[in-house]
Amino acid sequence: MSRTPTDLAEAMLRLAEADPAQLTSVAAGAVRAARARGDIALESVAERAMGVAATHLLDLATATRHLRAAMRLGARAGSPELAAEARIRLAFVTSLRGRPHHALDEIESVLPTLHGVVRARAEAQRAAIFNHLGRGDDALAGYRLAVPALRRAGDHLWLQRVLSNRGIVHGYRHEFAAAETDLREAEELCTALGLDLSLAIVRLNLGWVSALRGDVPSALASFDGAEERFRALGTHQLGWLLADRGELLLSVGLVSEARLAAREAVEQLRRSRRAIGLPEVRLLLARTAGLEGDDDESVREARLAVTEFTRQGRPEWAALARFAVLRSLAASRTRAPAAALLERVAADLTTAGWPGVAVEARILAAQLALRRGRVEQARRQLEQAAKPRLRGPALLRARAWHATALLRLTMGNQRGAVTAARAGLRVLDEHRATLGATDLRAYSAQYRLDLAGLGLGMALRTGRAETVFAWAEEGRASHLLMPPVHPPDDPYLAAALSELRAVMSEINERRRAGHGAGRLVQRQLALERDIRDYRRRQPAVRSPLSARPVGAATLAGALADAALVEFVLLDGELHAVTVADGRLSLHRLGAAAPVRDLIDRIPFALRRLAGRADAANRGAAGRMLRHAAEHLDRMLLGPLARVIGDRPLVVIPTGFLQALPWSILPSCAGRPVTVSPSATLWHAAAAAPGESGHVLAVAGPGLPGARAEAEAVAGIHAAPVLVGAEANTEAVLTGLDGARLAHLAAHGRLHATNPLFSSLQLSDGPLTLYDLERLRRSPQIVVLAACDSGRSIVRAGDELLGLSATFLAHGARTIIGSVVSVPDAETAEPMIALHRLLAAGHSAATALAEAQRAASGELLAASAGFVCIGADVTLQDDRTSDGSGPAAAGPRGRSRRPSTT
Repeated sequence: MSRTPTDLAEAMLRLAEADPAQLTSVAAGAVRAARARGDIALESVAERAMGVAATHLLDLATATRHLRAAMRLGARAGSPELAAEARIRLAFVTSLRGRPHHALDEIESVLPTLHGVVRARAEAQRAAIFNHLGRGDDALAGYRLAVPALRRAGDHLWLQRVLSNRGIVHGYRHEFAAAETDLREAEELCTALGLDLSLAIVRLNLGWVSALRGDVPSALASFDGAEERFRALGTHQLGWLLADRGELLLSVGLVSEARLAAREAVEQLRRSRRAIGLPEVRLLLARTAGLEGDDDESVREARLAVTEFTRQGRPEWAALARFAVLRSLAASRTRAPAAALLERVAADLTTAGWPGVAVEARILAAQLALRRGRVEQARRQLEQAAKPRLRGPALLRARAWHATALLRLTMGNQRGAVTAARAGLRVLDEHRATLGATDLRAYSAQYRLDLAGLGLGMALRTGRAETVFAWAEEGRASHLLMPPVHPPDDPYLAAALSELRAVMSEINERRRAGHGAGRLVQRQLALERDIRDYRRRQPAVRSPLSARPVGAATLAGALADAALVEFVLLDGELHAVTVADGRLSLHRLGAAAPVRDLIDRIPFALRRLAGRADAANRGAAGRMLRHAAEHLDRMLLGPLARVIGDRPLVVIPTGFLQALPWSILPSCAGRPVTVSPSATLWHAAAAAPGESGHVLAVAGPGLPGARAEAEAVAGIHAAPVLVGAEANTEAVLTGLDGARLAHLAAHGRLHATNPLFSSLQLSDGPLTLYDLERLRRSPQIVVLAACDSGRSIVRAGDELLGLSATFLAHGARTIIGSVVSVPDAETAEPMIALHRLLAAGHSAATALAEAQRAASGELLAASAGFVCIGADVTLQDDRTSDGSGPAAAGPRGRSRRPSTT
């Protein structure tokens, strides 16, 4: 059956919302046919449909040309309605090009002449422009007029668009239930009408609302689905999606990824000439640049946003941009703005309907006022900022609790301030419990810093070691205290990881043969991105809140005759809390910068000593290492000498201290030293019951001496060994599961930008952290005989991501690995010595200390980078299964230190 002109017109307008590229060719044919028949009305509709399609397809100039043609044709056809339909669509294009007030004038000039459904469409389009301007009340008033009329007329094509746009207004106002109701109805309408593009837009908006609510996995799933359609259809919404995803990534502390998304969004919107959206994305770019310390870009982008919003006549958005400028200036610490100026901006933000940013502005204004001694001025701002602490999204409530803590401090109520700070941390931890991916858990700790730092600062001012210790534990490695991520058996994930291993193996083969591997590398990057994003979309299987930090009294009892040193860094100053003989002490160590500088020299010196340098270079490297070690010893442990004596040490490092090989310090030579991300994790590992299990030795490919080393280790323990093709991922994972001791001699790789792709090289490719998360029972003791295997990527709040951290989080009690890059071949002899001592009954830290002390020359340099991480347990004790507890260095008394090796 042939379609009537009316049917054809409706079909074209639907196709413009479903597949604009396809519509372009269909409408062009309709224009030719209409001209041949002299059907000016149909030609007008076809031109309007092409204008709508061009609006979606990045070309606003072409859209304007088609819509103007549609207006002229409507007038020639004697149809004011057709001309008005084109005009109201043209007004929206005008707003997208950065002239929203001119767009309003266009609609309002024609509105009095319209009636019925066309009037409803004009009201809806005007409301969308009000939304561009940040005038939410006016937008909702327009939608209240439009929606009932569209329902009565059965105009579902326009109704889905209006509901989607109204959902955005509700989202900005944090009316999340209303937003989702509108968007779900729009989703149903789009599905029923077959509107592919409009459906993707609705799902983008659903993702945005999920992000505002703090439902990160759902938001990521919506964004990823929408992006697939936008890229397939080649439409302009990709820029908006990148901006929304950037905001989401920033909300979980993924600052670098958010900055990349913001830059790509700026480029997309600039290329598509979406002037209305460009300054909005500049705000995100300014924020991320500031968080990464690029104050110049931060201030520059924020000022550009102010200029563009002002030019567009958008004062509500301009208030947001002015605060971005002031925040960037305050972060630079060289051009701090006046508190009064921030107060005015905060008031503007409240009026404009930006509650979360208004809280942030008031806190910053109060902090600047307090620096100048203006306590009453600060209190007024903090009282306002504290109000939303019991309602709204998690980040808003946490900031409001931060304001509450600061307010109570200004009133001398330190106990109340502590309670408020802990309440804010609890809000953030409850939010983090919804995240099912390890990296999201770790990076989201970014938002704990202010509250944990506030508590730590209060504790340091009291001078009480117990209080400082409690707050130090609140602020470090908290994601490792959560129940570990165990992704369910997932065929998609397993297949993707298997393909990644195959691709990387082929890359290595081609490079060894001297061939290029460009396409394979691109495939590797795509697979890594797909695996990362897939895991991030998975919600938490349950709600895993972190374990509570260990109490000082409990810890003191568990240490027995060992001593614990917990390092604390705040405002560029290092402090230490010591626990020895049941007593806690607080020590101020001094500026952190000189310590960091000395630690930075150590890897270079060790590599020179372990390499093939000539005598002169080796001598210089040795002097550099001795100088650094002696000075570090004096700075870090010298002030503690009378307290710690010659006891076995449990060291809880912070920040850059995570990369220090402690055995090089003179006072640590031959001393059992155990390193742990937190005292709470050390206590959990030390108190865990020993388990029976097997011993496993593995040798990966391409590592000189690895096979001989693994076979020697297997011989010491009368254990099986996996070498050659047998050392593949599935076999190794099976062997690791439930092992008492695992020795892995394989090339290690620490992935700086994607830490969960840090790996050990096996015969079929890399064993990544995503693979290790599949373990049901981690080995009790793990020896990682590879360079960098003990080092982790350190994120805000001492959140660690790496091989050793993953094993520890999944239940390993002890990990021995290197925190520096050294030649792998030279580690075999010290590792074999270590295992002989373990088999003889010595604890892990004692065995490592003795193996390092017995080494000399190149072997000394190669072994010096190894540290014992977790608890100091013995191999024999892990054979017990009666729950009687571990023979850890602390709980069972001083570790045995043999006199000979």
